[in-house]
Amino acid sequence: MTQNPFDALGGGGLDLNALLQQAQQMQEQLASAQDRLAETLVEGTVAGGAVKAKVNGVGELVGLEIRQGEFDGNDPDELEDLAAVIVAAYRDAKSQADALAGQALGPLTGGLGQGGTPGQLGFQ
Repeated sequence: MTQNPFDALGGGGLDLNALLQQAQQMQEQLASAQDRLAETLVEGTVAGGAVKAKVNGVGELVGLEIRQGEFDGNDPDELEDLAAVIVAAYRDAKSQADALAGQALGPLTGGLGQGGTPGQLGFQ
């Protein structure tokens, strides 16, 4: 007895063309969401606005502002502090970008893309 194992799904079988078309639509929606994220900017601010980092929605650093007169460029300790503040500003902006990406990509990826960069599944 030869029986189609897909008969149990109803309709006499699995429509692979419809499944492929649906997958292609989801891929296009994901690419569109990623493009919008790449154009979206968020800003991380620390030290009362002395340092601001601008990051796009995919986590790339695209700008950095350091308020004049806040740090002495001739003092090694102040330069070390500046470096730490820059990192903190980036992390602030990156966490906002990650949250934004999670909101934009989460419904499309079932949560797999959260915390990763576009094109990755975000697995650690």
